Amino acid sequence: MRRLRNVKIVATLGPASENYDMIRSLHEAGADVFRLNMSHGSHDEIREKHRIIRQIEKDLDSPIAILADLQGPKLRVGVFAGDAEELVPGASFRLDLDETPGDATRVCLPHPEIFEALEPGAHLLVNDGKIRLKVESCAADHANCTVVIGGTISNRKGVNVPDVVLPLAALSEKDRADLEFVCQLGVDWLALSFVQRPKDVFEARALADGRAAILSKIEKPAAVEAFDDILDASDGIMVARGDLGVELPVAAVPPIQKRLVRKCRAAAKPVIVATQMLESMIESPMPTRAEVSDVATAIYEGTDAIMLSAESAAGGYPVEAVQTMDRVATEVEADPTYVQIIAASRTAQGTTVADGIVAAAREIAEKTDIKAICCFTQSGTTALKTARERPGVPIIALTSLRGTARRLCLSWGCHCVMTPELERFKGAVVNAARAARADGFAIETDQIVVTAGVPFNVPGSTNILRVAPCDERLIYNTDPG
Repeated sequence: MRRLRNVKIVATLGPASENYDMIRSLHEAGADVFRLNMSHGSHDEIREKHRIIRQIEKDLDSPIAILADLQGPKLRVGVFAGDAEELVPGASFRLDLDETPGDATRVCLPHPEIFEALEPGAHLLVNDGKIRLKVESCAADHANCTVVIGGTISNRKGVNVPDVVLPLAALSEKDRADLEFVCQLGVDWLALSFVQRPKDVFEARALADGRAAILSKIEKPAAVEAFDDILDASDGIMVARGDLGVELPVAAVPPIQKRLVRKCRAAAKPVIVATQMLESMIESPMPTRAEVSDVATAIYEGTDAIMLSAESAAGGYPVEAVQTMDRVATEVEADPTYVQIIAASRTAQGTTVADGIVAAAREIAEKTDIKAICCFTQSGTTALKTARERPGVPIIALTSLRGTARRLCLSWGCHCVMTPELERFKGAVVNAARAARADGFAIETDQIVVTAGVPFNVPGSTNILRVAPCDERLIYNTDPG
C-alpha cells in the first residue's frame, strides 16, 4: 500500500481499536506500525490483536510492523489509611518500607532499591511530578523529605526518581514473561521501557535472541546522558516525551528531542517521536493548532515516525487521528522549506562501500529524472542507510525476508516489497522495475536507480549501483548477466 509521505505513523491499539474493521480502517487511513501496549490487556487479548493485524496484512498484501511495548518496572507508593492526604509545601514527609497504611506524615515506598540509591538533595516526583519531595536524609529503609510542591497524594501513585541511576533492571518479571510471549507470537519490534544504560538493552537483546528488533525508549535523564552508548546498543529509539517531561524541566525536552532525532538519523536507526501528539483528539474530532504544529515540528526535524497513543487506543476518533497525522505529514513534506531543512541537516556518514553507494544513489536521483531508488536488502541495513540520506525520491526496499520488510515499515520513506530470492543482477533490475511500475512510482518510459550486492542474499554486501530503464525489453537488451 503506497503512502504519499515518507514519515511513518505508529498507532496504538486498545479498546477503541481492537476489531478487524477498525484496525483495517486505521491501516488504510495511514497507520504503518501498530503498537501493542503490554501495560494493558491479557495475553489472549494481545494474541487476538496480533492475529487480526497479520490477517489484514495478508488480505491487503501490505507488510505491517507490530511493536510490542513492554511495561517496565513501576514504582509506586503504598496506600493511605484515608485513601488520600494533602501535603503542604515546607512540611516533612517520610517514605519507608513499613507497610502500615500511611497518613499526612509518612507512607510506604515498597522499593528498597530506591533507598539504596538515594542521597540527600535528591528529588522524588509523585503522581507525574504534581508533588515534589526533596530528600533531607536517608538510610537503607527510609528517606526523610521536605515537601517542595504539595498537593493531594493518594493510594499507589507513581514515583519518579530523576536525580539518580536506580539499581533496577529495565525488565521486571512481568516484562520477561511478556517478552517471551510476544517473541513467540512474532512481533517485529520490542520497545524497552525504563532504559537507564546500555546494559538494559543488552539484557533484552539476549532474551529476544534475534526474534525481534530492540527499540529503546528514552524517558529518563540517565538515558539522555548515556544516549550515545544506548543508541549503539539499540536498533531504534523512541523519544518518550511524557516521562521525560516529568523527570526533566519541560523546557529541556524540545532541544533534547531535536538532538536525539539527529543522532538517530546519523546512525541510520529509526526514531519515533511519541506522547501527546494529538491529545485533544481523544475527545474531539479536531486537533488544536498547537498539536498540529508539534506534529509538523517532529516531521521537519526528520523523525522516522510519529506516534498516537490514547488517541487511537481509547479515544473517540481513532481513524480521524490517523488521517490528521497523514494530512499534516503530506502537507509538510510538500513544503519547499522542509526540503531545504532536510538537505541542510544532511552530513556525510560512514566510510564503507555501501555508504558511498547510497549517497551516490541519492545524488543521482535528485540531479536527474529518476523516479525511485530501489534497494535490495536482506538485513535491512542498505534500506536504512538509504533512508538516512532522506532522498527526494521514493525508496523501494525489496527483500525476500518478510521479517525485514515488516521492520522497515518503521523507517522513513521505505516502501517495502516482497521479492523472491535472486541469483543474477539482471533479475534484480527486472524485479525492481516491475515493483516501481506496479505500485505507481514509475511508468515504462521512466528510469530508476537500483542498488544491490553481489553475491546475492548476503547481508552487508551492497556493491552495485545501476541506473536502469523501467522498460523490461531495454533491460534484457542492455544489461549484462
